[in-house]
Amino acid sequence: MIALLKNIGTLTLLLIALPLNATLVFISLVISWITSPFRRRIAVEGSKNILITGGKMTKALQLARCFHKSGHNVFLVETHKYWLSGHRFSNAVKGFYTVPAPEKYPNGYSQALLKIVQKENIDAFIPVSSPVASYYDSVAGTLLSPYCEVIHFSPDITQMLDDKFTLCEQARSLGLSAPKSFLITDPQQILDFDFKSDGSRYILKSIRYDSVSRLDMTKFPFEGMEDYVKNLPITKENPWTMQEFITGQEYCTHSTVRKGKIRLHCCSPSSPFQVNYQHLEKPEIYAWVEKFVKELNLTGQISFDFIQTEDGTVYPIECNPRTHSAITMFYNHPGLADAYLKDSEDENQAPIVPRPDSKPTYWLYHEIWRLTEIRSWSEFQAWIQKIVKGTDAIFQVNDPLPFLTVPHWQITLLLLENLRKLKGWVRIDFNIGKLVEFGGD
Repeated sequence: MIALLKNIGTLTLLLIALPLNATLVFISLVISWITSPFRRRIAVEGSKNILITGGKMTKALQLARCFHKSGHNVFLVETHKYWLSGHRFSNAVKGFYTVPAPEKYPNGYSQALLKIVQKENIDAFIPVSSPVASYYDSVAGTLLSPYCEVIHFSPDITQMLDDKFTLCEQARSLGLSAPKSFLITDPQQILDFDFKSDGSRYILKSIRYDSVSRLDMTKFPFEGMEDYVKNLPITKENPWTMQEFITGQEYCTHSTVRKGKIRLHCCSPSSPFQVNYQHLEKPEIYAWVEKFVKELNLTGQISFDFIQTEDGTVYPIECNPRTHSAITMFYNHPGLADAYLKDSEDENQAPIVPRPDSKPTYWLYHEIWRLTEIRSWSEFQAWIQKIVKGTDAIFQVNDPLPFLTVPHWQITLLLLENLRKLKGWVRIDFNIGKLVEFGGD
């Protein structure tokens, strides 16, 4: 009954918002049509065909728009479940394909990508991976590399980066700061750990991505933790890490790297559910990432979550070997395509960062929901300032359709499917274009 009411209630709210959204998009289409003769794509010598996966996510749309504006042809890919991607209606997308889910059909996934690469004469494969797909994109990359450039890591590097325990081990081996961490394959290891003599507090993290448990910040040790620990799905096949709890300011980063050199970089204070981004210069964090990628001679997209303590020390708490949604801060930067496709001209060439006039990015439907959490006039004023000073990550006047089709096609159809199955969900994420569910993708 709860799932039924939740789905119906959300669909009703989206229906109420539809006329306003449709009016805004219609006006934008008219403006775009009027101004189109005065707007030109950048003419590039040697225009390339770019294959981007993760078509349901805003970060894939952002990359598509940037490559399109630079004169390249973009082909977008998603799994069959997300054939309804609202981004396929973007004027930056030349072609849209669906492929098997990689975690279920890894060979079928790779072969489907290969067929697209061959059919469309793809020059560069840029995976915008979901957490579960980053490894399979690495495997697919080994198949695709004879046919096109693959801007992604090898399978062994991806596994190392995606593992919160081996990441810290690797960082320490390079002389970089990292929190204490322990590999946990049995709940009894936690109960046997001598927290008193160690002196630190810890949090538990599943090494395998879990969209729900990743939000659990329970700190160890605590009274009565035995029952809590024994209910966690920790096994040798599903290991966790016990990571030192570091206090300080949390930041998230995205870096696009080629041959160990950072070509594009951004850093933002972390936010609830990571749906607000504003670039900040953090030299200590940049220096940490710079050394890490240089020592490993990496080529691909790498994202970190850092904690910076009061003394300025930075600690990596997680690495995602894939595109970060913070890439939306490059919505008005003309240099993104070259940063992905070209090596540094020399050792001294600085990476591109979000432009000084780049506004903080947000997702309007998330911000509207946050109105329900406001409890004072000052909080409401802060909310207004965030909307006025920032910009929606999906909406663009010259490419407005995704702003309509993501909530009122993509999310609506997913809700209708859950309604049909009487299936619930934890939250809606308009950023990654999905319903976050227990045991979901």
